[in-house]
Amino acid sequence: MLSNTLKDYKIILASGSPRRQQFFKDLGLNFEIRLKDIEEIYPDVLQGIEITNYLAQLKADAFADELKEKELLITSDTIVWLNNKALGKPKDYDDAFNILKSLSDTTHEVITSVCFKTITRTDTIYDITKVTFNELSDADIHYYLESCKPFDKAGAYGIQEWIGLIGITKIEGSYTNVVGLPTEKVYQYLSKYI
Repeated sequence: MLSNTLKDYKIILASGSPRRQQFFKDLGLNFEIRLKDIEEIYPDVLQGIEITNYLAQLKADAFADELKEKELLITSDTIVWLNNKALGKPKDYDDAFNILKSLSDTTHEVITSVCFKTITRTDTIYDITKVTFNELSDADIHYYLESCKPFDKAGAYGIQEWIGLIGITKIEGSYTNVVGLPTEKVYQYLSKYI
């Protein structure tokens, strides 16, 4: 359905995330993947959605000089927000362990921003989902890290993986947002784009 609405546009997804790429396929979109290595550094003063908005736009701006007429670039960024602190992708195994330990028996927010850029306009949307973990034992965390290796994921976990099955007691908001893309908001935006 969306492919008809956007038939005059070339959609470019600037994300190496296999989960985001699969969502775009599942939405029935024809798209091309273009990647650039972006240093994801943001000013310390930014908080919550300001961080993801900034990083999604930073990723889009890297392509600004390359976009052509009727090309629609889509970038995204996700963080886990806990106690007024952003938890991104873990640096290593120990960092991942400490992140999951901090999420144990508490509620955090998963914030994703999505930036849509053409040669004439830039729009950014975001979504926030609250996720509650029960208490995770050290053994649970070690098993998960060793079996699933979630080192490419913000907050060091994937809700769709083993840790989500045994550890998450409550979710308020979009499930797909926690996986990495608020598909319903992306769909709504793209449906009204033209």
